[in-house]
Amino acid sequence: MDEGSIPVEHFFQNPVETGFQISPNGKYISYLSPYENRLNIHVKNRETGDVKRITDSEHRDIMAYFWANNDRLVYLNDRGGDENYRIYAVNKDGSNQRDLTPFEDVRAQIIDELEDIEDEMIIGLNKNNPQLHEPYRLNIVTGDLEQLAENTDMFNPIMGWLTDHDGKIRVALKIEGGVNTTLLYRETEEDEFQSVKTVPFTESISPLFFTFDNKNVYALSNLNRDKTAVVKMDIRTGEEIEEIYKNPDFDVSGLNYSRKRKVLTTVSFTSWKRERYVIDNEMKDVIKRLDREFDGYEYGITSSTKDENMMVVRTYSDRSLGSFYLYDRKADTFEFLAEVNPELNEEEMAEMKPVTYQSRDGLTIHGYLTLPVGKEAENLPVVVNVHGGPWARDNWGFNPEVQLLANRGYAVFQMNFRGSTGYGKEFWMSSFKQWGQTMQDDVTDGVKWLIDEGIADPDRIAIYGASYGGYAALAGLTLTPELYACGISYVGVSNLFTFLKTIPPYWEPLLDMMHEMVGHPEKDSIMFRENSPFYQVDNIQAPLFVAQGAKDPRVNKAESDQIVNALRERNISVPYLVKENEGHGFLNEENRFEFYKAMSGFLRMHLQKDEI
Repeated sequence: MDEGSIPVEHFFQNPVETGFQISPNGKYISYLSPYENRLNIHVKNRETGDVKRITDSEHRDIMAYFWANNDRLVYLNDRGGDENYRIYAVNKDGSNQRDLTPFEDVRAQIIDELEDIEDEMIIGLNKNNPQLHEPYRLNIVTGDLEQLAENTDMFNPIMGWLTDHDGKIRVALKIEGGVNTTLLYRETEEDEFQSVKTVPFTESISPLFFTFDNKNVYALSNLNRDKTAVVKMDIRTGEEIEEIYKNPDFDVSGLNYSRKRKVLTTVSFTSWKRERYVIDNEMKDVIKRLDREFDGYEYGITSSTKDENMMVVRTYSDRSLGSFYLYDRKADTFEFLAEVNPELNEEEMAEMKPVTYQSRDGLTIHGYLTLPVGKEAENLPVVVNVHGGPWARDNWGFNPEVQLLANRGYAVFQMNFRGSTGYGKEFWMSSFKQWGQTMQDDVTDGVKWLIDEGIADPDRIAIYGASYGGYAALAGLTLTPELYACGISYVGVSNLFTFLKTIPPYWEPLLDMMHEMVGHPEKDSIMFRENSPFYQVDNIQAPLFVAQGAKDPRVNKAESDQIVNALRERNISVPYLVKENEGHGFLNEENRFEFYKAMSGFLRMHLQKDEI
């Protein structure tokens, strides 16, 4: 099967150059490029062409970064996958590099970059209580911190904060009674927060940003509707003033605006691929120009100058990681910056095609089917790739896992089972307390559809996933063992009881909601036992491969240990790959190589036929 195949490294190596951004004044371009096999920030002077590496992370790739002003950049990193992110800042010439949140076992989050206040930003820290984040004003030059509000009520914790366009915190979201969300508002930072509206957590009010006069807010809301829409809301009463946009079939996921012109520009949502609804005429002209330039590709604007005359554009497709370009709107020119992965030939990659099928109880399930290049959809070995979350979704676009598997001769089947986001409130809520039940039935029904359509060879089907997808892989092997020739669990849940006992501390305020969505270990103990793969391990008939990061804060290593030990106690050999310097998934390049090589070998051993 691997004869003539593309090396694993070509799919999972760090890009030579990626993550391009332009400085606010347009004089510098920054990007991520490897140093000591880790992605680090480099800055290029656009006038002279000089390039300087300004960070020296040797243990982890830089997770994210941005220009805080024309001279200073801010970036985030964790340690070994523990997700306790620290915030760092460094000058564009590499000087004055500073750890701005040097606190052990504290997770930093960015609340507002404060683009118009150059040396400050607002961040959240859980340093006073690991379960609760509180907001601070941070000076990115000196590291000075000023706490802006307290968050001390464990039973009614604030879980989100929103600033106005002057950088003042005036809105907060609080959990009350474990399963209700209360919108809070104050006129100034000197005032006390007042309750505006309380709704069950299944009813969503998500403020995005203030109107440009700082009087009301734009928000995502599914109140009195199934599909989330973007609305303008009276922040003092919580009542809708205007519905900005709704889609009849899919949830709206975002709203964008021009900071310079103070107008709304685009609304984003996902059908079978990412889409946008354009509000603003000037942005319509930009989109038309980009459509002409990048015909045949999807694209996104990833960065722009403060005057919005220059934009960094990233292209992509299902067969390409794409390229970065710098678009000069005034000159109407496009400067090629870099191809993200020149090692991969787009013509050798497989197409990801949207598909639908019916669940046994009549739901339409959307998914994607990727066939090996040059193969007909007939009697193929299949890898069923179940997404994590589970309240997330698979998307159309370039996926290195999918392309690796297709290159090795497998069809790859992905489905957005019930509970996957973007399809409305009813579809999402239909997954509550359904782990291993109707959620798993959706996976099973998809596999049976592939068999009935003649696409899948019923004797050569594997199930694989990460996080919840790892749980679904284990559930597939225990609940429907006759369907699968083998399975792979990557940072997967094996025991619903222990999973809920070992969540990270900053998830604990959400535990009552998780009990509503996953189940309660005491009230739903029978259901938990019946649908925890650990307790059904005797049903496993097919070979299993398990991979886990030792520092995973979301799915504790014990989840993988349990299932592996239970099988080994039955004298069943289980390949088990553990990485001590990884968390919820493998970030370091060499660990990705090892995992996907091991996966390829495992699948070849259990799905191969001589003719492949």
